[in-house]
Amino acid sequence: MSENAVLHMKNIRMRFGSHQALKGVSLSVKRGEVFGLLGQNGSGKSTLIKVLAGFYQPEPSSEVVLWGQTMPLPLNQMDIKKRGVAFVHQHLGLIGSLTVLENMRVTALQARTPWFVNWRREARQVAALFADFRLSIDPFATIASLSPVERAFVAIVRAFEDLKASDAGHGGEGILVLDEPTPFLSAEDVGRLFTLIRSIVARGASVVIVTHDIDEVREITDRVAVLRDGELVDILDTGASGRQAILDTIVGSRIEAFAKSRETVSRPAAVTVRDFTAGRAKPFDISIAEGEVLGVTGLIGSGFANLPYALFGAAKASGRMVMEGQQIDLNRLTPAKAQALGIALLPGDRLGAAGVGSLSITDNITLPVLDQHRRTYGLDRGGMMRQAALLSELHDVRPRRPALPLAALSGGNQQKVLLAKWLQTKPRLLLLDEPTQGVDFGARQQIFLALDQAARAGTAILCASTDNEQLEQIADRILVFARGRPVIELKGAEISRKAITEACFYSESQTAEAAE
Repeated sequence: MSENAVLHMKNIRMRFGSHQALKGVSLSVKRGEVFGLLGQNGSGKSTLIKVLAGFYQPEPSSEVVLWGQTMPLPLNQMDIKKRGVAFVHQHLGLIGSLTVLENMRVTALQARTPWFVNWRREARQVAALFADFRLSIDPFATIASLSPVERAFVAIVRAFEDLKASDAGHGGEGILVLDEPTPFLSAEDVGRLFTLIRSIVARGASVVIVTHDIDEVREITDRVAVLRDGELVDILDTGASGRQAILDTIVGSRIEAFAKSRETVSRPAAVTVRDFTAGRAKPFDISIAEGEVLGVTGLIGSGFANLPYALFGAAKASGRMVMEGQQIDLNRLTPAKAQALGIALLPGDRLGAAGVGSLSITDNITLPVLDQHRRTYGLDRGGMMRQAALLSELHDVRPRRPALPLAALSGGNQQKVLLAKWLQTKPRLLLLDEPTQGVDFGARQQIFLALDQAARAGTAILCASTDNEQLEQIADRILVFARGRPVIELKGAEISRKAITEACFYSESQTAEAAE
C-alpha cells in the first residue's frame, strides 16, 4: 500500500442476490495521478464506482480509506463530497432547461440558502473560472444549447469547484472521478477534454477515469486497473504497456478483431436519395446497395450526422428517396411512415432517444413488434418474454434476465438489446448513429458481426460515425462530408483509418478554399 496514496479500496465485495458483482477488489490511487479503470461491459467497473459514490452498500469485509482515514460504510454521499471526492457520471447530472450559471451554482446556493442572489456577481465568478481553464462558455446559455463537449466541460469544472470547496483541507487536491466521460464526443473533443483533465491534475488533484477506449487510456492515464468478472486482474503501468497487452488483459485471451470481407460484386440499389439538402447545404444524391454498409463521416459540423435522422423523418430535410420503385418526399416523411417502409433507426443516445431505461429488456426489445403479441384481452406477456429471451441469447445480452430494466445493463449490453430490437424486423434500410460508442472491444466485435449478418441477408446499412477504426472494420464504402455534402468517396482497398482521417481534414480545407 503506497504511502503517497489518497484513496485505498480494500477487499471490496458486492453482491446482488445470487450474483457476486465484486469479488474482493483492492486498489490505490496516488496523489496527482490519472488512474484508469478498465474492463468489459459487466466487469464491475460501474459497481465499484457506485460503492465509492455511496450508491451501494458493500459487504462488511470491504474497506475504504480516504486521506489515511477509514470511512464508515456505506459511504454517505455528503460526507464523501466533504472529504474531497467529486463525481462526473456519464450523463453528467446537468439540467438541460437551466442555464450554465444555474447548473454551476445550484448546490452552492442551496447550501447558503440566500434571501437574494446577485446573479451578475455569480456570473462574473463563473466566467472567471472558465477563463482560468481557457474555456469560452456563456454563463447565461442553457445547457441544452451547448455542444456535448461543452456540457462535459461544465460538469467537470463544477466538480473541480466542489473539490476546492470541500472542507477536508485539500484545497482542490481532491479526487475527481469521471465515469465514461467521452462516449458521445468526437476525437477532436476528446483531445480538448484531456487538456482540461491535465490542467486539473497540474493543480494537485487525482483523477480516476472509467473508459472503454484503449487509445484514450494510453494517452491520458499513468496507471490502469483491469477488472474481469468482478475481480481485479492486474494493475498496469500504462507507459510500459502496449495496446495489445492491455486488450489481452481485459479480455483474458487474445480476441481477433472483426474483419470484413469486401466483395466487389455489383448489387442493385436498395435506396436512392435525390436532391437531398438540409439547412444551407447544396443538394446532393446518394445511393445504398442491397447488403451494403455505407459509412458517412467528416469533421464535426460537416453535415453527415444529420443524415440518419433525416432519412427516418426525425429531422428536417428536403429531397426524394426511392425504395423499391416507391418515391418518398422527405419533407413529408415521419418516423411512423419510415418504419412502415421498412426503415429502422438506432440513435446515438441509448437511453435518451433509443430505449426506455425504466422499462424491461422485454418491453424494449418487443416494442416494434407488439402487434405480433396482441391478444383479445391484451398482450401475450409470456410470448414477449420468450421472444426477448431468444434474442438475448442470440445477441449474447448479459445477464440473461429479460425482466431487468434496460438501465440496469452495461452500455454494451444495452446496445445489443436495442440493435436486436430493430434487426428482428429485418429492415430494408438500417440507419445507425455511432453504434458502438461506450462499448467495449469484445461487444463491438459482436455488434459488427450482427451487422455483417444483416447485410448478408440484404439489409442496406448507413452508419454515421466519427470512429474511424469502426468504419475501417465494417464499411464497404465511405462518404466523407464537408460543408453539408459528400466530397470524397473511399471504397474497397482505399479504406483505412489513416485514409479516412486524411480525407476528413483534406476535404474540409479544400471545400473552405473553394468557398473563399
